[in-house]
Amino acid sequence: MQFYPKLLAAMLLLTGIVPAMKAQTAFKFAEVSDTHVGSDHALEDLQRTVDDINSQPDLAFVIISGDITEFGADAELRQAKAVLDGLQKPWYIIPGNHDTKWSESGGNTFRKVFGNETFSFSHGGYQFIGTNSGPNMRMGPGQVPRENIVWLDKILKEKDTTTPIIYINHYPQNEDLNNWYEAIDRLKQHNIQLILCGHGHANHVFDFEEIPGVMCRSNLRAKDSIGGYNIVTIGNGKAAFEERTPVTQKNRAWAAVPLTSHMAGTGKPAFPRPSFAMNDSFPNVKAAWVYQDNSDIGAGMALYKDLVIATNTAGDIYALQQKNGKKKWAFSTKGKIYATPVVAGNKVVVGSSDHFIYCLNAANGKLLWQFETDKPLVASTEIVNGIAYTGASDGHFRAIDLNTGKLVWEYTAVNGFVEDKPLFYQGNIYFGSWGNDFYALDAHTGALKWKWNNGAANRMFSPAACWPVAADNKIFIVAPDRFMTAFNASTGEVVWRKSRPDVRMRESLGLAADSSEVLIKTMEGRLYGVSTQADSLQLLWQSPVEMGYELDPAAPVERDRVIYVPTHSGVTYAIAAKDHSLLWKFKLSNCLINAVLPAGNKQVLVSTMDGKLALIRY
Repeated sequence: MQFYPKLLAAMLLLTGIVPAMKAQTAFKFAEVSDTHVGSDHALEDLQRTVDDINSQPDLAFVIISGDITEFGADAELRQAKAVLDGLQKPWYIIPGNHDTKWSESGGNTFRKVFGNETFSFSHGGYQFIGTNSGPNMRMGPGQVPRENIVWLDKILKEKDTTTPIIYINHYPQNEDLNNWYEAIDRLKQHNIQLILCGHGHANHVFDFEEIPGVMCRSNLRAKDSIGGYNIVTIGNGKAAFEERTPVTQKNRAWAAVPLTSHMAGTGKPAFPRPSFAMNDSFPNVKAAWVYQDNSDIGAGMALYKDLVIATNTAGDIYALQQKNGKKKWAFSTKGKIYATPVVAGNKVVVGSSDHFIYCLNAANGKLLWQFETDKPLVASTEIVNGIAYTGASDGHFRAIDLNTGKLVWEYTAVNGFVEDKPLFYQGNIYFGSWGNDFYALDAHTGALKWKWNNGAANRMFSPAACWPVAADNKIFIVAPDRFMTAFNASTGEVVWRKSRPDVRMRESLGLAADSSEVLIKTMEGRLYGVSTQADSLQLLWQSPVEMGYELDPAAPVERDRVIYVPTHSGVTYAIAAKDHSLLWKFKLSNCLINAVLPAGNKQVLVSTMDGKLALIRY
């Protein structure tokens, strides 16, 4: 029988065989995950793995699937890069939650050290695509950043729908990620065949909406004497996985999954997606407008007359008109922003991870002054009596003249980096750091009044992400060590410090409008009122509203006898201050709410991590 090449090619294209033929040649690569440089033995374990990979010429490339470091510290990232540069074959890397949640640079150092936080490359007829997973600078479920979703759209648009795809993200592609469906729904419009992840530290096979998913073990030795990684073989219609142990050079085959297309189409099952049906129960609560950014929004917002001033992780500071959400002005910095803007008079001040504090004209966005720091800024600013107070990641806390941009004073002995918004109270300035410390400085001179350390061995338990509040000559904080602490504002003496297994506090607290109560939201998703006058942890009330498991550190806020509570699932709860019953709830997104800002006249502004900013009316 005689075949004509053009006819044969057309037949193969119609039958979908061409991509499979392109991928017929088997190849091997290494997947290394959860190296956690900065933890015990991590550097040695990683060096052993690099040496072992270099000893195997049949490995085509290396994928490193997140949690490169333990704390996302600049030094840890550079240590990891120095070892990984020893790889004698191509390698591709994405961050994990440990690289982004506690990043002193707001993720900027990861991008500078490794060149990007995403990758896309072709090998053996397959397209490998990797994205960031977050959570970025906020405790909560993971989230593929909004800018990565926009990037993924661009990458997929450039590819035909027949090219087989292997997708890599640090998190399992399920509800561990707030927006897992955004990536999966896009990938299902193409020939998605396999998803790889880390995060769980153990080898495991998943079913991600019928797409085979494989979690690969941590590179750490854990309780063993040697770490390990995975070798993946693509060929013969399957992906085969072997756990590789360096030094002993032993392989253990443990899984094989078929590689076929999982493109959505007729007859394919529908999978659950987040429901917004709760909004139907409160028809008088509506979004007057919703602004959708192309990047994450990682902070709260501020009001200036008829403008809403916000920031994003593209490094923009911008103003929207409150009446319609239309952009009026924008100013670009060169780093991701996780600081909430603060307005005083006609000025707005914001710190950026590009090492600068910016002061802009709030009416038009024109630069008035900028102040350079030695490291990035991820902390918010407080302005009192013409002085802008802010912490940075360089071990300094500064007071800057609002009118001139000149340094008034600086305190240079901060342990760790500052992330929170400082509190001004009774002539002092209070803030925490990711060095387990909490500070009180004289607001006029910068002199240390007192310092307290929580004694935790783990810096992740630091009182650093909570915005402190004050009343009755006391300063109140909660922290990831699950303790609530009340200090004497003047002396720093611990008035009381309490943890309760039935009230699991983390970082979310606010102050009632009359200062009689501290409002705390717990990990069980319950809201409590704590007395500011009592000499021990005294729970005055518990709201009957159940919000479900909660990690969002954003503060509850009270105005006009309504308590607004943000959550990591994109829902804002409005609770009556009188009897603590539910007034309404509104779901704007499935991602974490950065802040709720009451705007008067039964209106609140809400921003979510996936780049939504909305005016809610009720």
